[in-house]
Amino acid sequence: MSRQIDDYVRRTTVGLMSRREFFGRTTALGLSTAMAGTLLATSVKAMGPNKGGVIKAGIQGGESTNSLDPALSASSVPSHNLTAFGDLLVEVSPEGEIVNRLAESVESSADARTWHFRIRKGVEFHNGKTLTPDDVLKTMERHSADDSQSGALGVMRGIESMSADGDIFSVTLSTPNADLVYLMADYHLVIQPGGGFDDPASGIGCGPYVLEFDEPGVRHGFTKFANYWDDGRGHADQIEVVVLNDNTARAAALQSGQVHYINRVDPKVAELLGRAPNINIESISGRGHYVFIMHNDTAPFDNNDLRLALKYAIDREEMVDKILRGYGSVGNDTPINAAYPLYSDDLGQRAYDPEKAKFHYEKSGHDGSPIVLKVSEAAFPGAVDASQLFQQSAERAGIPLQVERVPSDGYWSEVWNKEPFCASYWSGRPVQDQMFSTAYKSDADWNDTRFFRDDFDALLAQAKAELDLAKRKELYRQMSVILRDEGGVIVPMFNDFIDAVSTSLGGWVGDPGGGSMFDGALVKAWLL
Repeated sequence: MSRQIDDYVRRTTVGLMSRREFFGRTTALGLSTAMAGTLLATSVKAMGPNKGGVIKAGIQGGESTNSLDPALSASSVPSHNLTAFGDLLVEVSPEGEIVNRLAESVESSADARTWHFRIRKGVEFHNGKTLTPDDVLKTMERHSADDSQSGALGVMRGIESMSADGDIFSVTLSTPNADLVYLMADYHLVIQPGGGFDDPASGIGCGPYVLEFDEPGVRHGFTKFANYWDDGRGHADQIEVVVLNDNTARAAALQSGQVHYINRVDPKVAELLGRAPNINIESISGRGHYVFIMHNDTAPFDNNDLRLALKYAIDREEMVDKILRGYGSVGNDTPINAAYPLYSDDLGQRAYDPEKAKFHYEKSGHDGSPIVLKVSEAAFPGAVDASQLFQQSAERAGIPLQVERVPSDGYWSEVWNKEPFCASYWSGRPVQDQMFSTAYKSDADWNDTRFFRDDFDALLAQAKAELDLAKRKELYRQMSVILRDEGGVIVPMFNDFIDAVSTSLGGWVGDPGGGSMFDGALVKAWLL
């Protein structure tokens, strides 16, 4: 049996067997998942990383309006770019642990109110400037300014003061927060020289790659930064992000060898694509969820009975079966699932109920005019089909839902967070505090449901300061109940992250934080 396991490890490491198949076969032979994972990780490390070459990724989630400003990153292409030219203070590992990056060490006071980040020495920006704690301070000031449009603005709220002294960047909070270090791992918080105040979209950072060309909506190219501080990243000489929003074009580019991996594989073609020679399907479950979002402050969605009608009018089981095809699970109108450390499993699952949907619709007093849902495949793989299923199940409840398909280009700048009812997705966040602070806190810039609730904000503030985990869990539970029953988010399903990867690429490790190794595959993987 040992020889057979060794063969499975070898075949997986060189890309001849998918990770899912590897774990399935080793489990059948009596090996635990944990032990199998250790064997595989050890083998991958022993065989790499290899240096050199050019790695290209075909990525859905890019538009002509994209910017290199980290604050404005809202989809996969900008996120890939950030990991190429930028670096963070800390990041979260696939196992959910904090990994020090530009912060060499992190310490907090006993009450978790004051935090100190010792900044790594000898780190150089692409423009030749040496990283200092003042660059960190100014970066955080830019993302937390009152007029900031940063996607991290919500998580920066609650900071009372910040300072830079010697090698230390310090944060003092208005109330204690044991999760502060996780908030600093927000992918928008790429450290820039001078905080990026002078030119936030310059693409200058201290990451493994230097920007060579920037063609929004088309492609972005980078070359290896000779003075990068971490030899464990940036293995290729050059990397390129190719924008391929069309599902068919993306798959064709991988099959023809034009790119080494693609993201957001449509579940309905995943199995077929995985049968192609020299391609593995890499999928991992996590905190990602596909959503339909309503603005709570905009008619007719300012009526909670109408919101409840739409929530009861969606057939979640059907959507998971027909859209996700086994690559995900049913949602419950809250962004929190079992992947979170303080998840409560006793909320009760909302199910499709046309009678309840009809009751709440009639109670809302809606005038019977079409309720317009705007959607594009840019929202998530299968978004158009999912919206049409929603329309059909709503029709059975007597609700006049109208699906309006809009162009993918410009979806994240012209539709999401602007139109009162549209399809969208969230990759989730490592902890509840960050998810709630980013998307549901009243003053969060990415509060895309216009959810303004003082009681919710008060619970969030209370949870931040609560160091007793049992009490904190109960507070998070109350917040999930409020969102489920009164919020503007419909969460029909939690999606697996599905990538298709060439067998010529090594070092692939799934990350429940997001697809494509949390958009870091270009800097973490290598050519075999």
